[in-house]
Amino acid sequence: MNYRHSFHAGNFADLVKHALMLWLLERRQASGPVTVIDTHAGAGVYDLTGDAVRSKEAEAGVARLMAAEGRPPLIEALAAEVAKLNPRGGVGLYPGSPLLVAGRLRRDDRYVGFELNPPVVELLEEALAPFPAAEARAGDGYDQAQAEAARTKGGFVLIDPPFERPDDYMRAAETGAAIVRADPRALVAIWTPLKDMETFDGFLRRLDQQGAKRVLVAEARLRPLTNPMKMNGCAMVVLNAPAGAEAAAAEICGWVAGTLGESGARSEVWTTG
Repeated sequence: MNYRHSFHAGNFADLVKHALMLWLLERRQASGPVTVIDTHAGAGVYDLTGDAVRSKEAEAGVARLMAAEGRPPLIEALAAEVAKLNPRGGVGLYPGSPLLVAGRLRRDDRYVGFELNPPVVELLEEALAPFPAAEARAGDGYDQAQAEAARTKGGFVLIDPPFERPDDYMRAAETGAAIVRADPRALVAIWTPLKDMETFDGFLRRLDQQGAKRVLVAEARLRPLTNPMKMNGCAMVVLNAPAGAEAAAAEICGWVAGTLGESGARSEVWTTG
């Protein structure tokens, strides 16, 4: 599955990922300074008048978010960030994880985002230029995130690969588990698409085999998982999930599935270990 983010920016999966990420960041910041490490940072900000127009995924995602009434608090928090980026109204731009995090950094916080694609690295550097505590680095995020996390106790690591490579599920699981084994205080959030349960169950088994504990699994399914060629939903899998994460994820996934989903849509949230 090739997940080119400029094509999918602002879709339902971004809403799940970013709303829960903002909540996790707030919880981690409550305990002191935090370093956020992003393995697959992307461009930082996305023009929804480009590739996203052809996919219509932003139209079915963030555009519906911004038009919705009665948004629950954690969905409202993301909507406020989108509105901030579009001061004249509408949803021409969508913030990626780097911009969302950078805008919330405090004096002693840091953000380090890794990206392999050279043209995208340049876009990321441009997006982060106004934020002195946020840094873009070129390189393999899996390997470099582990090295950076080893230098930063209690870090918050985001693993959000494009799933262009057949080993992305394996490397995401192994990287996340290695980070929390080395530092039991680290918080790791891994995003994955949901196409079929066989693939996703294999990913969860890999985490378990690697010794991951206190794993929150938050699924938002827009439709039944009957067509493995489609992204039928998405999941956020959080290692060392903090107290309250299950309720936060249920609020977010429940709203996305219930508001944006098709017939048979549902959300599932549970914690292992």
